[in-house]
Amino acid sequence: MKEKNLIEMQNKIGALTRVMQQVMNEISNLKELSIGTLEVLKKMPKYQKAVDELKAEMEEANKIKKQSKKLELNEE
Repeated sequence: MKEKNLIEMQNKIGALTRVMQQVMNEISNLKELSIGTLEVLKKMPKYQKAVDELKAEMEEANKIKKQSKKLELNEE
């Protein structure tokens, strides 16, 4: 390979490394923001009630999903 090509490749790898580092920093920032938001929500009144309601909704959705799968299996 020519030296020019090697230098170009080295520059591209360096640029990609910097971009990936920025992406990792952004992911870390988002993680910290998410955790902070969750901790604030936990301190709000009626938080536990809302969580319980969401759990109940998820259980109901799972029951419906299982029933529809059973119906699909029975039809075949």
